[in-house]
Amino acid sequence: MTDSTDQLFDTIADALVDKGYYFSRKPLPNLPTSSLQQRIAQLDAEDALKRAGIGRDQDHQINSDIRQDHIRWLQTNQPAEQDYLAWMEALRTGINQRLFMGLFDYECHFAHYPKGAFYKQHLDAFKGRTNRVLTTVYYLNDQWQSDQGGELILYAEDGKTVLEKVLPETGTLLIFLSDQFPHEVLPTHRDRYSIAGWYRVNNSLNAQIDPAH
Repeated sequence: MTDSTDQLFDTIADALVDKGYYFSRKPLPNLPTSSLQQRIAQLDAEDALKRAGIGRDQDHQINSDIRQDHIRWLQTNQPAEQDYLAWMEALRTGINQRLFMGLFDYECHFAHYPKGAFYKQHLDAFKGRTNRVLTTVYYLNDQWQSDQGGELILYAEDGKTVLEKVLPETGTLLIFLSDQFPHEVLPTHRDRYSIAGWYRVNNSLNAQIDPAH
């Protein structure tokens, strides 16, 4: 790990302690951003991204009134995806070393919001009911303008007080505690690309890792 990466992980950990979230528009060291942009554009052209749903397992369903994005989970057999997952694994280790959060693994997907798409206000986790504890969002959109919509609005726990209005500009990273911050994606006026991910804790039961809830 380089000194700059180590310092970044210190900054992220401090922000999580102080505010419960970290938000930066600064370029991040050692992330394959341009390769990820090319990769998601390729997947989009190949129609490899599929409509996202809400809920998990038997409760999973498509609901266009709530969310309208298209997704594909990252895999380790493609270089750009593998490099991103490796960076997030280093962050997992770094956060655990600093905050003892017990982060067990990480899952993430590409997300494409076509023109007009949105995701209404929601929580990524509910207290005591999930193993997702830390959310990450990394943006892949060059020269995003404020009149193009698509902002992520991060709210305080009351669901009303706006904490951050995040333009989905390339290189912007947002990390927050999954069960504390309601958030939404406003309707976008151009194609909007990102990587959304979650660090999880291990809710093993009877030798079964991460059983379904």
